[in-house]
Amino acid sequence: MAPSNLPAALLLLLLLASSGPLRPTLSGAAPLEPVEVSLVAGAQEKGAVCLDGTPPGYHLQRGSGDGSGSWLVHLEGGGWCSTLKDCSGRRMSVLGSSKFMKPLQFAGHGIFDSDEIYNPDFYNWNKVYVRYCDGASFAGDAEGQAQFTSEGYASMKQLLANSWKKDSPMLHRFQVLFTGCSAGGLATILHCDDFSARFPQQVSVKCFADAGFFLDVRKDISGERSFWSFYNRVVQLQNVRQVLHKDCLANKDPTECFFPTELIKSIRTPMFILNSAYDSWQIQNVLLPTSSSPEKTWLSCKDNIRNCNSTQIKVLDEIRNTMINDLKVINDKADWGMFIDSCFTHCQTLFRVSWSSPTSPRLGNKNIAKVVGDWYFGRSQGVKEIDCEYPCNPTCNSLPPP
Repeated sequence: MAPSNLPAALLLLLLLASSGPLRPTLSGAAPLEPVEVSLVAGAQEKGAVCLDGTPPGYHLQRGSGDGSGSWLVHLEGGGWCSTLKDCSGRRMSVLGSSKFMKPLQFAGHGIFDSDEIYNPDFYNWNKVYVRYCDGASFAGDAEGQAQFTSEGYASMKQLLANSWKKDSPMLHRFQVLFTGCSAGGLATILHCDDFSARFPQQVSVKCFADAGFFLDVRKDISGERSFWSFYNRVVQLQNVRQVLHKDCLANKDPTECFFPTELIKSIRTPMFILNSAYDSWQIQNVLLPTSSSPEKTWLSCKDNIRNCNSTQIKVLDEIRNTMINDLKVINDKADWGMFIDSCFTHCQTLFRVSWSSPTSPRLGNKNIAKVVGDWYFGRSQGVKEIDCEYPCNPTCNSLPPP
């Protein structure tokens, strides 16, 4: 099994950033053509490859105007593989091989949208969409070649030294938002500090995790701790321990340190957490996994929260309360932000309907795009929004069931 492709993702950004002036596109233009996939050069020599040994891929759309010095780097999601059979099966799909990666359409896709109306703060930024193909939140290292050691970063450190000069008048204008959704959201949390450390202090680097706050639910509906067991297999199979925070490992089991609840306690880089307190994926796979053999009434509930009865809603409220409690540590982090809504959904940054539209979910009369922008650019203090319990927020009704 192949090691992680995150180092290649980092190297990719640094190479792009140091490649000289960007060719501007028409200001305000919204490219409608799909963005081609590019493969990371030299990835195989560094061991930063997909599960089948192919080099990882990414999609790049150049920025323009005052956004030409700003970078949005997004890590794709797609679950995890916890057994050799599952990981082997991924090799024949886009989640395990770059051979199956096709062009992507950025237009109309939330934070990747080039339309200023729907994405006012990031529309003209350089956008990099990094494909996910290791099955371990960009942390897989099953061959014992830890990519987060001095070996994995040696070339990057040298590149940084050559790319940016401390007295460069342009350095302070360079800014980066490191994002990800689902398994990519967990990867954003997991690698946030390490990513930020690759840049000079004058460069503004912040992290933004969408639907990556996976809970360590002590018991699923059948009474088993199934999701912890699943994560434990991922951590063991893919040697994820090598990239976990040392502060956490000093006191906790490696599997516990793979959960965001523990990870966020030691992160120093400014971060924004976007999540639904009734995350549809977590309800369907953490609380009600297929292995738990849920009753028919629960099957209807897990498909659509509107089908849940009052007793079931109380169970889901307990999940919400666990998340809110786990996030309390953020209250002491002045430069962090969060948007925790009560919508039955998963991943909200990549869709216009949830990111920024007349019918987007709102908290404090602000949609997600507005709250994230206020946090990133420091337009508001204490950007920490938490929704009331389901079904109190009528703006959630515009979202289709997942």
